[in-house]
Amino acid sequence: MGNFIKTQNSFASGEVSPEFLAREDINGLSRLENMDVLGAGGLRRRRGLAPVADLYDAMRLIPFIVSEDQRYILVLSAGHLEVYSGSTMYQDLLVPWKDKDLPQLQYAQRFGTIIFVHPDYQPHVLSKGETRFELNVFNFAINDNMTKNIPFMRFDDADGVKITLTPSNSGSNFATLTTNKPFWQKSNVYGRLFMLGMQWVVTEYVSPTVVVAGVNGGFNMPSNPISDWKEAAFSNRRGWPCSITFHQNRLVFGGSKSWPSGVWMSQVGRHNNFSVGTGLDDEAIFITLISEQRQQICTVVSSDNLQILTSVGEWAISSKPLTPSSVDIKQHTDVGSVSSRYLPPQKIEGSTVFISKNGKDIRELILDELGENYSATDLCALSKHLMQDPIDLAYNDDTHQLFVVMANGDMAVLNKNSSLGISAWSVYKTQGKFLSVTVMDGETYVAVKREDEYKLEKFSDTSMIDGGEFGFSFTVSSLPLRSGGHAPKKVRVRKIGLRVLKTKSVFINGRRVALPNEVYAPEHPGYSGDISVDFLGTNPDTMQPLWTVQSSDALPVTILSVTTSGWYLI
Repeated sequence: MGNFIKTQNSFASGEVSPEFLAREDINGLSRLENMDVLGAGGLRRRRGLAPVADLYDAMRLIPFIVSEDQRYILVLSAGHLEVYSGSTMYQDLLVPWKDKDLPQLQYAQRFGTIIFVHPDYQPHVLSKGETRFELNVFNFAINDNMTKNIPFMRFDDADGVKITLTPSNSGSNFATLTTNKPFWQKSNVYGRLFMLGMQWVVTEYVSPTVVVAGVNGGFNMPSNPISDWKEAAFSNRRGWPCSITFHQNRLVFGGSKSWPSGVWMSQVGRHNNFSVGTGLDDEAIFITLISEQRQQICTVVSSDNLQILTSVGEWAISSKPLTPSSVDIKQHTDVGSVSSRYLPPQKIEGSTVFISKNGKDIRELILDELGENYSATDLCALSKHLMQDPIDLAYNDDTHQLFVVMANGDMAVLNKNSSLGISAWSVYKTQGKFLSVTVMDGETYVAVKREDEYKLEKFSDTSMIDGGEFGFSFTVSSLPLRSGGHAPKKVRVRKIGLRVLKTKSVFINGRRVALPNEVYAPEHPGYSGDISVDFLGTNPDTMQPLWTVQSSDALPVTILSVTTSGWYLI
C-alpha cells in the first residue's frame, strides 16, 4: 500500500484517446466536454451561443467581407444563397447548386467578389452592386475577334481522333466535323475547339461521329483530316475547375473532372484571361502534376508558396515571382486530402492545417527553418477518437481555436497556442446538431439544427446558454491513476481539491461543492480560491478516472488545478 498526492495544474493535451490512459507523462484528460483549455493550462466552461437569426435551411456558412463597413454571412442551402447582415436577411438569391453539390463547392474572395467553383458547373461570381447582390456566370476574357482566353488541351480520349471538315448548310462560317471513330457527345454543344489556328464553337450535335461547328472568320478547307486539334479545358463535357485560389495576383484553378491533376493560372492582374500567349512573365501558366500515382487535386492554397493538396500528397510551387519559365514545383509529403467534399484548409500560426484523406488526421503543413521542405505533423495524434467524419472547419485567430464540425452534429475544438505549449482537443455538444461553422471579425458563427428549425448563432462571452433558451452541461474527467510508474489495483481517494477562479457552480464526483452565499449574487464575479470534497471511498476499477468535475448550471466555471490524495494497492 502506498499513499499518493497528485496535482494536475496543466491540461495542455486536452482529451486523449483511450490508448493513452496508461501514460503518466501526458497533461491530458479522459473526457473534456463543453470546456476549453486556457493559455495558462487551466479549464473554463465554454461560451454560450447567442441567437443571430432564424434560417430557412443551412448546409454551409461563408464569410463575405465586401468592405470595411459591409460584412455579411452567406448561408448556402439547396438552390438558395441567403445573405445576412447581422440578424437581418439582406437578400435571398437563387443558385444553380443542389443539396448534393454543396459539399464540393469551393470559393475564393478578392476585391469584394467571391468566385464559386464546382466540377459540374461553370464558375459563378457573387458581387454587390449599389444595393443588391448579383450572382453571374464567370466569363473568360473575350478578344476583338470573339475568341475566348480560355485554356485548350488535348484530352486522353482524343488520341487517334482525326477530324474531317466539310462545308455545312448553316453558312459560310460553319463546317461539319466528322471524326474517324465515335467521339462526340451532346454535351459538346457550345464547347470550343482549337484547330487550323482558330477557335471553333460546336453548335449542333448530329451523331457520335458528326457535329456542326462555327468559326468567326473565313477558313480554308484542309485536304486531309486534322489530327492536331485541342478542346477547351473547361466545358459541359470536360467539367469545370474543382478548386480555386488567388496567388501572386493570379487566379488559380486546380483540377477538373477530366484533368484532375492540372493547375491553370491566369495572367497577372487579368484574372479572367488564361491565354499562355508567347510565355512572357505575366502571361498564363499551365502545369500538370507528374507522379507515379494518379493525382486528384482537392484544393489549392495561397500561402508563402502555392500549395497544392491532392488526394495522395502535398505539393508546393515556391517560385517568387511565379512566371511561365520558372515554375519550381515538387511533392513534399504524401498524406493526401479528402476529395469527396471541400474541407477548407486553415491558416494557423503560419502553417496550413488540413484534414487528411482518412478523415482521422488534422495535419499541419509547415516549412522547415530553411524554408525548403514541408512536413505534415498530425495535430490530433493523441485524440483520434474525436475525429468522426468531419464535414466543416474554421479557425478563430483571436481565440486560438480550430472548430471541426462532425457529421454526428458534435464539434471537436482544438485550443492551440504553440508559444504556451497548448494543443488541447475538446468536444462541444449542444441541444441539436452543429451543421457548419465560420469565423468573421474574431467571432465564431455556427449553423445549428434544433429539432426541425435551423438557426444562425455565434459564441458569446456574455451567453451562459445556447440559442437564448437551451442549457448545456460540461464534464471533465481525469486520466486513471498511475503513481511512481505503477498501475494500481485498488485506489481509495481521501480528498479532491480544486483551485478555481471566478466560479459559481461545481460538482466533484457527483457532489456539489458549497460556495459562500454571496457568490450567487448576480453582480458577484464568482469564487476564487481552493475548494474540496473529502472521503470519497474506494474504487476497485482503476481504469476509471480519479475525479470528474461537472455541472449543468448556467454559471461560470474556471479550474486552474486539481489535487487528489489517497492510497493505493499494487
